[in-house]
Amino acid sequence: MRAVDTNVVVRYLVDDDPAQAEKARRVIGQEPVFVPRTVLLEVEWVLRGVYELPTNRIIPALRALAGLPGVSVEDPTLVARAMDRAERGLDFADALHLAAAAHCTDFLTFDKRFARSGARLAAVPVTAL
Repeated sequence: MRAVDTNVVVRYLVDDDPAQAEKARRVIGQEPVFVPRTVLLEVEWVLRGVYELPTNRIIPALRALAGLPGVSVEDPTLVARAMDRAERGLDFADALHLAAAAHCTDFLTFDKRFARSGARLAAVPVTAL
């Protein structure tokens, strides 16, 4: 099984460089690939920050990618939990952090906005220091 980097996933999803998009399509969907959760984190950041796509387009695209035959996502339950929270308003990176910390008593941050949104969307209490 081959692993794919952020740029391969972005080309596959955005199709803004025809030559690279074609290569990405030849790999994703044609052979088994592994997508690390850090790649998903970076893809979300690129789609939001560089391509200025809204979360309501990004998360469904990531879900569709993860659901393709032959695509294996690292820790799919954790990623699905993070996607659910992102769709409900939590930053995707914060949602991934919280999902990974589900076994902890609380999650400490200096980010007051994260603490407020995390408090209503996370199973782990988010505490602002």
